[in-house]
Amino acid sequence: MLKNKITLASIVLLLVSGTAWAQDEVSPERKQAIDSLALEKVRDLSKYISIIGSKETPFSEANRVIERALELFMEGSQMGVSSINRKRVNYYGIKEYFERLMALNYDRVNIEWYNINYISDLVRQPDGKYVGVITIYQRFTGESDDGLKYVDVTKKDITVYVERKQTQIGGRIIGFWDVLLGDIRVTETRKG
Repeated sequence: MLKNKITLASIVLLLVSGTAWAQDEVSPERKQAIDSLALEKVRDLSKYISIIGSKETPFSEANRVIERALELFMEGSQMGVSSINRKRVNYYGIKEYFERLMALNYDRVNIEWYNINYISDLVRQPDGKYVGVITIYQRFTGESDDGLKYVDVTKKDITVYVERKQTQIGGRIIGFWDVLLGDIRVTETRKG
């Protein structure tokens, strides 16, 4: 239901690009607006993950936030999960990842993302979509009342998809560029 809703950032992206929407190429001005929208969506995801993981968040609120967070992703996307206690990275569907995050067996959980930056420029694919990668660092802290404390820092790469879409506003068909997140891959995990 909300997937068809145009966000304020998308409207700004429409206005910044002016009359050039008929073209499929990304002008430097449009690219800057797209980059801003992609970074905004990653920052939103960071907030959502922090809320979902917090043991202070009521169950109903966490579920509401999960629904909002799922809207940021391409269907079929996966999230990598790692630990300093094992070499293997496990990948889960995004909804399963959020549900597992809510169920973590700690009394307190704090998750913060920082150093959010593009590491690869948008590259046009044969299907007309553009793909880029944003890297983030995540500091995870889980604590139990019995004194158990786990801390790690994980570097993750987030695939970003940009594609042209259309919507109808006031009887007119308007083209716009939309940004969706894809797989989130773990590239490094170390002690925090």
